[in-house]
Amino acid sequence: MQERSLQRISLSTYFLLSGICFSSWASRIPTIKDNFNFSEEQLGNMLMIMPASAIIGIPLSGWLVSKYDSRIPQQFAYVFFSIALLLIGFSTSLPLLIFALFLFAVSLRILNISINTQSIFLQEKFEKRIVGAFHGLWSIGGVIGVLFTTLMLKLNISIQMHFLMVAIFTLITIFIAYPYLIKNDKAKAGNKFKLEKPNKYIMLLGLMVFLAAVCEGGMYDWNGVYFKDVVKEEVFTYGYLLFMICMSIYRLTIDKLIDYFGMKKLYFLSSILIMSGVSIAVMIPEFWPALIGFCLVGIGVSGLFPMTFILAGKAKKYSTGIVISIVGTYSTVGMFLGPPIIGYLAESFGLQKAFIVFIIGGFLFIPLTISVFNHLKKI
Repeated sequence: MQERSLQRISLSTYFLLSGICFSSWASRIPTIKDNFNFSEEQLGNMLMIMPASAIIGIPLSGWLVSKYDSRIPQQFAYVFFSIALLLIGFSTSLPLLIFALFLFAVSLRILNISINTQSIFLQEKFEKRIVGAFHGLWSIGGVIGVLFTTLMLKLNISIQMHFLMVAIFTLITIFIAYPYLIKNDKAKAGNKFKLEKPNKYIMLLGLMVFLAAVCEGGMYDWNGVYFKDVVKEEVFTYGYLLFMICMSIYRLTIDKLIDYFGMKKLYFLSSILIMSGVSIAVMIPEFWPALIGFCLVGIGVSGLFPMTFILAGKAKKYSTGIVISIVGTYSTVGMFLGPPIIGYLAESFGLQKAFIVFIIGGFLFIPLTISVFNHLKKI
């Protein structure tokens, strides 16, 4: 087998595992909420730990991707990511849960930058687009994770045993896949970030992934709670499961869709789908309408990350790793800032009205898309 094929399989494994671990955590948030008897506001406060932690990890992740080959911080981050997931499951006190969420967020920040940097470098070895497929595998991992969570709930398996199984599987798999990752991908130049006037193109891309992360992260963390508390569905993972399935299908085809329609049209389509999907779920909070609504949102948000990271690779000011790190900073903050904001709004106005944030986020993609592609012509 060709070296590049082995590298692609290995990196695909890491994307898949990231999706499994993250969805395992996100689909169990209602369980954690019940175990600690959190209100919506208290859950929002708890989730706020993650964006604060991710911000702390910003300089660390940027330094790591500029100092070492991306596979090194990637591997260490995965080890601590698995340990953090395990600690979340076994947390019986608030301080331990806080520490576990801190470790989880910082590790996730580092591994996201590392695997996306690897994907951009590996893309250079292939003529056809493959970046979208990696994100599709992340979503498939999300589907696997939520299916496994659903099974655990059906069998009444504790969150401790659930997360223990996921952590052990992840640790074994990454040590098998590690030797086949890309080596020597550290950039020779452009590795130093300068404190100066922000590059407009990079900043616009950052704002795009910030909004994408607010919508996607909010849906991850509040989808199950919405189905449990608003739709009144006992098996609260159904909405999350369909959301992830729709994301997976769309992301696996995004590379071909980009070639056929172009990114600009797909960004506009994403905006329309997010707004219409959330509107349906909010206005008709019944089982089937909510499922259809979350399905549309899943399709809408699925292409935003892979397309924006592809555009990030076109920036010239810094090395690919640094650009991905800068853009990923906006993504990380949005991913973890969105859920607590929804929690605070839900406490004051109810969860249905809080979901209007996603409609606003979807709408803002229209002017941002126009600005990004106008600026892209100048590069």
